[in-house]
Amino acid sequence: MNILITGAGGFVGRNLAENLKNIRDGKNRTRPGILIENLYEYDIGTEETVLEDACRSADFVFHLAGVNRSADPSDFMNGNVGFGSLLLETLKKYHNSCPVMLSSSVQAALSGRYEGSEYGMSKLAAEKLFFEYAKQTGSRVLVYRFPNLFGKWCRPDYNSAVATFCNAAARDKPYTVADRSTQIELLYIDDLMEEMLDALEGREHRCEYPAGGSLSGLRPKAEEQGQFCYVPVTYPVTLGEIADLLEQFRQMPAKQTVPELSEPFVKKLYSTYMSYLPESKIAYPLQSAVDERGNFTELMRTLSFGQISVNIARPGAVRGQHWHNSKCEIFMVVSGYGMIQQRRIGIDPATGNAYPVMEFEVTGDEIRAVQILPGYTHNIINLSDTKDLVTVMWANEEFVPEHPDTYAELVNGSHIHRSVDG
Repeated sequence: MNILITGAGGFVGRNLAENLKNIRDGKNRTRPGILIENLYEYDIGTEETVLEDACRSADFVFHLAGVNRSADPSDFMNGNVGFGSLLLETLKKYHNSCPVMLSSSVQAALSGRYEGSEYGMSKLAAEKLFFEYAKQTGSRVLVYRFPNLFGKWCRPDYNSAVATFCNAAARDKPYTVADRSTQIELLYIDDLMEEMLDALEGREHRCEYPAGGSLSGLRPKAEEQGQFCYVPVTYPVTLGEIADLLEQFRQMPAKQTVPELSEPFVKKLYSTYMSYLPESKIAYPLQSAVDERGNFTELMRTLSFGQISVNIARPGAVRGQHWHNSKCEIFMVVSGYGMIQQRRIGIDPATGNAYPVMEFEVTGDEIRAVQILPGYTHNIINLSDTKDLVTVMWANEEFVPEHPDTYAELVNGSHIHRSVDG
C-alpha cells in the first residue's frame, strides 16, 4: 500500500506519519491488515515531484494540509480550497480514484460562536469541493470535522488552548483563562490516530450533522451511511477544569504524587502535560529516611491507589517490627536475599499462646509478592552478610504522619540462619 500525507509536518501529520512508520517497520503489529510499501510525506517546502509521484501511485490519501491561522482572510481560501483543488486535480491527472480523507473543522458548521468564521467558510468550501470530487470520480471520500485537538507535539501559543496551557504550566509560566466556564469539545490525538487507522482499513465511523440551531451543527449523529465521518471519543470540558487539573499536575513532583488515572480524560491530559516538560523538570529529588539499617524512600502516592516505596536494608539489618490496624501492604524483594516474617497480634484462644510466626524466604533471583496483613506485626530481614536487600513496597493508603496507623511490636520469630554471601 502507498500512502500520501499532506501537511505531514503539522501536529496531526507528524503523529500520523510516525504511527504509520511503526506499522511499516513492523514495530506495531496490532494492524496486520495494513501493509505499507511507500509513505509519501508532503508539506511546505517539499519538492512538487513528491506530490506528482504520490498522486500517481497512492492507494490512500490523508489530506491534512491547510491554513488555520492568518492575518489575511484570503489565505484561508487559498490554503484550504486552493491546495485541495490542486491535490484533486493531480489525482485526476493520473486517473487515481483512491480513497481521500479530508481534515475539516467543526467551524465549517458556521454555528454558534463559529458563525461568520472566515476559516469555517473556507473549510465548508473545501468540503463541498471534495464531495463534488466523489460524485465525479466515484472515489471514497472521508470528511472529518475535527473539534479542538490536544496531545503531544501540538504547537503552543498557536491555535490550541490546551497546548498553550500545558506548555505554560510545565514551565511555571503565567497564562490567562479568559472565561473558566467556557466549554470546549476535545479530541485526543491517539484517539484520532486509531480512527485514521480504522479509516485506512475501510472501517471509518460515519455520521451526519443535523441542520438548525446554534449547536446542532457541531454535534455528529452516528449514521452508517452518513456523508461525514467522525471520531466517536471526545471530551466536553471547561477551560476552568483544564486549568485546575494542570495546576494539580504541576504541584505533584513536590508532593511525590501521581494523578488519579481512572478517568480517561485526566490520563490523556496528564500525558499531554508531561510532553511539554522542560529538561530541568524531568528529574526531581526524593526524600529518604536513612539510618544504620539502610534507607526508606517513598516513590509515589495517590489518594485511591495508596503509595509505592522502596526499602534498602543493609546486610544483617532488620526492618519493620510493627503492625497496622487497616493498612495492608505487598512486599516484593527485587535484589538480595532475606526473610519476611509476620505474626497475628494477640493470643490464640485455642492454645493460650501467641499466634505462630509465618516466615517467607525471599530473593531477587525469584521475585514474588508477599502480602502483609492488617493486624499482623511484621518485619523484613536481610540474611546476607555482604549484599543490600532491596524491597519494593506497596501500601493501600498513603502515609500520613498525623495518623500513621503504625505500632511497634517485635515479631519474635524462630532463629534466623544468615547466609555468608547472600
